[in-house]
Amino acid sequence: MVVIGTLVGLVAIGSFRASPAALSMTATAPAPTSVTAASRTTPTSTKHSTTTPSAVRSQTGSTVNYNYGTLAVSVTVQGKTITNISVPSLNDGGNSYSQSLDSMSIPILTKEAMAAQSANIQSVSGASYTSAGFTQSLQSALTALGI
Repeated sequence: MVVIGTLVGLVAIGSFRASPAALSMTATAPAPTSVTAASRTTPTSTKHSTTTPSAVRSQTGSTVNYNYGTLAVSVTVQGKTITNISVPSLNDGGNSYSQSLDSMSIPILTKEAMAAQSANIQSVSGASYTSAGFTQSLQSALTALGI
């Protein structure tokens, strides 16, 4: 009886598949920022130029629901080089836990994305939802810029 129970338990554990939480994009305008960090700036205007490949262009990515609230990432590029990344829209509803995670993780994510020159970056340990939302919004901005 014990052996059968153990085997059933092992099979159940072995077949368990955890799925990540789904992030949803919203098409609404960016919500007001409720957390301030040194890496955040005000939104910049979007400049599109198809004639000069080295023109400076900016784009704000889609507003992403990252489980603790919403965020949007803005990226500035010159040619195909990322020159600045900021989070002009962050709304976590005043949740102090989320605020502390965001203020710790967003500067790290920004630094990693600048170094990688893409949205292909590692998540910050302990801030997986923020990391996923940041990456998703950054990728939408880069895609809109054709990068």
